[in-house]
Amino acid sequence: MNLKHLPIFIAFFLHAFLLKAELRLPAIFGDNMILQRDSPIKLWGWAEKNETVHVQFMQQNLKAKADKNGQWNLTLAPTSHGGPYRLEIKGRKEQILLKNILVGEVWLASGQSNMEWIVKNSNDAASEISRANYPNIRSFNVEKNMSDVPKQDLNGKWEICSPATVGDFSAVGYFFALKLYQELGIPVGIINSSWGGTGVETWTSGNSFNKLPAHFNKPYKQALTGDLKGFMSENELKKQAYQQALANDPGIAQKWYEKNSDLSTWGKMNVPQLWEPKLDNIDGIVWFKRSIHLPKGSASKSASIHLGTIDDDDICWINGVKVGETKGYTFSRSYNIPKTVLKDGENIITVKIMDTGGGGGFYGNPAQLYLEIEGEKFPLDGEWNYKEAVTTKQHGYKEVSPNMFPSLLFNAMINPMIPYTIRGVIWYQGEHNAGQAYDYRTLFPNLIQDWRSHWNQEFPFYWVQLANYMAKEKSPEDSDWAKLRDAQTRTLRLAHTGQAVITDIGEADDIHPRNKQEVGRRLALIALSKDYGQKERVYSGPTFKSLVKADNKLIISFDATGGGLVVNNKYGYVEGFALAGADKKFVWARAHIEGNKIIVQADQIINPVFVRYAWSNNPDVNLFNKEGLPAVPFSNE
Repeated sequence: MNLKHLPIFIAFFLHAFLLKAELRLPAIFGDNMILQRDSPIKLWGWAEKNETVHVQFMQQNLKAKADKNGQWNLTLAPTSHGGPYRLEIKGRKEQILLKNILVGEVWLASGQSNMEWIVKNSNDAASEISRANYPNIRSFNVEKNMSDVPKQDLNGKWEICSPATVGDFSAVGYFFALKLYQELGIPVGIINSSWGGTGVETWTSGNSFNKLPAHFNKPYKQALTGDLKGFMSENELKKQAYQQALANDPGIAQKWYEKNSDLSTWGKMNVPQLWEPKLDNIDGIVWFKRSIHLPKGSASKSASIHLGTIDDDDICWINGVKVGETKGYTFSRSYNIPKTVLKDGENIITVKIMDTGGGGGFYGNPAQLYLEIEGEKFPLDGEWNYKEAVTTKQHGYKEVSPNMFPSLLFNAMINPMIPYTIRGVIWYQGEHNAGQAYDYRTLFPNLIQDWRSHWNQEFPFYWVQLANYMAKEKSPEDSDWAKLRDAQTRTLRLAHTGQAVITDIGEADDIHPRNKQEVGRRLALIALSKDYGQKERVYSGPTFKSLVKADNKLIISFDATGGGLVVNNKYGYVEGFALAGADKKFVWARAHIEGNKIIVQADQIINPVFVRYAWSNNPDVNLFNKEGLPAVPFSNE
């Protein structure tokens, strides 16, 4: 054969091979799956071109013919909940048998790390896992993947809920499903497609994103000069060099952990904090070091060191002796110190931190950093020395992340399951977009409409509003997190939407609240009321309705008051309100309940015009309805 014709031959051979495809289904269809009840069930797959495929499910017998590309699809008639059933698919030579199928309610759970967060890392994990014997609850965890073009399939499998499996279920998804199952008594399936630290843009389809105003696409055009394939090829070479360097950490080779290390080339950083403000979104290995002076007699006593939470992995030395190491960003570090390690006087603490993506460094509470000697604590927060050992920036390597370009996760983790029949979507995302709240007013509703258009179904879409997080503010200030919450609330203008407010159960020092039980329950309350006939069930906390001015006071009325407004304060004062005049200079205000209204005033504001409630990163929240749901943050600006 003439070699110049070899590429043509290979292309022809591959084309012929692909056309002779085996009978197969997308991964979303498998043993133990749950199909949506009372709705037409979309079913599709691949076979040889023009092959007739026969499908049997319960009493239904259907057939479909594969097209020239080997693709086929059909629709099963609606059926009520029940099971277990079998699904049989036959081609000319092959057949597929799926077993233990249930029909019930199917919800897609998506978003970033708080949706990805698993049961075994949540509150009361051991007891929750031990009693999770619910075979009628199933979960499909979509494996993480990215693609710059829409993919036709994904990886994952359906798991039956049991103590052996539930630990790795999405916690919000599981507790949402559990509440529905307990109330409805029918099978519930959760499809978990989530990825920590991701923006709404990467979950939006390319067709939809490209129709947005030009400024939404500007950051991505700046991020890529040249073609994507060329970038990926060059970046892969840089990645290989970076990974090789990780395996040869100069900090280990040069013994930076030794007590007498030269610190002249080290920088200074206050700890705890994620290192991004100083180190410009790098990943890799960074070393930290500080000295601490201990009183006489310390050397012979029992001691331990506590470093709070670290992102992602760490190794800790004291005076050149390794005392502990941990892998994983969810764990608080505590290491026992052998009695021979500490010295009277100066002691040197060294911590090597390896960050694999997203934020890196110490991120816990300052009070969590200390050295303890027989009950006496010596604080370790404050200024540390730091030095980069091996970083992505040093090697020019850009971690190929889902946020590098829009649509990467839609293409790989959403598109392949369309049009699998679902009841609706639950969503927990927004932290990544907190710095662009005004854009989120467009991006978030656009995503909802985008997904609905692809499914050709105006399904329910319910989300979690951002929790309270970060330090309390001493005076009323503008807040990115408050603005993002407002953008989420504004999205309620879309039909068939709902919002679970959780500004009362967040954690100041952790962006991942562990109380996922209540998050899932509050989402389920919305679905039970709006989708499952429990119309009288209260599913929202008080929401701003209107205000009137009376002298130097504002009188605020609410919807969704349920059994009435209540305040969790023995003195009856409502916290979290701020007032301003026309100049918009806000001050904290006094507020109290009169019936189902709130009276707000501040001595400094004679002529109040503007009011804010729970308008901060970590607001004071004690206003609820009698059903225990917190009031929705708002501003009338």
